[in-house]
Amino acid sequence: MVKQQKEEVDLSASLSEVWRVLTEKEREILRNSSKIQYFKRNELIYCEGDEPKDMMCLLKGKVKIYKDGVGGRSQIIRMIKPVQYFGYRASFAQEDYLTNASAFEASTVCMIPMTVVIDLLMSNPNLAMFFIRQLSFDLGVADERTVNLTQKHIRGRLAESLLFLKDSYGLEEDGATLSIYLSREDLANLSNMTTSNAIRTLSTFINEHLIAVDGRKISLLDEGRLRKISRLG
Repeated sequence: MVKQQKEEVDLSASLSEVWRVLTEKEREILRNSSKIQYFKRNELIYCEGDEPKDMMCLLKGKVKIYKDGVGGRSQIIRMIKPVQYFGYRASFAQEDYLTNASAFEASTVCMIPMTVVIDLLMSNPNLAMFFIRQLSFDLGVADERTVNLTQKHIRGRLAESLLFLKDSYGLEEDGATLSIYLSREDLANLSNMTTSNAIRTLSTFINEHLIAVDGRKISLLDEGRLRKISRLG
């Protein structure tokens, strides 16, 4: 069950992109309306078919947006990192959620009622432009990934996913290990392939000294060659 806790949160720092386009009165409304929720690893944040009631901002942790497909397979559509907003598109479209969201690891999420967000949008054109830009950016990323995941071969898809994770979450202090630990199934779902294909391709990359694997930890040993494989598809 989601743990709810009332505590003071520095929203001005956490929600800085939105914060700077609001008036002081609007900031107070946002501050008083927001609540903080905590999610355990693999805990659902929302489900397909749920009514969207809140806009969410990930303050800490990692979240995946995914869709269940045929035969029980899932497709990871987006990865959310701090401080990104999610969960609001369905409300703007006046429809129920078409996807699911769950925490990759223990995560802290700021929940802002969509009724409050819409009221602020109606009175603040700068805030409206922020969300237009954000939705446009997300659409562009989705379009590019759709083409890549349907037209690239398995090697190109897996290389792209590894680089996508590096660009999204960065590397650990050693400068090589991805700062996110995925199961083989999650990596396959991100790359639009079966788990067995993901395991075989990872083994090939290891043998070619492109990556090193230690459990769920993946280190990129030759980023240049991975980018070439991703580019050539």
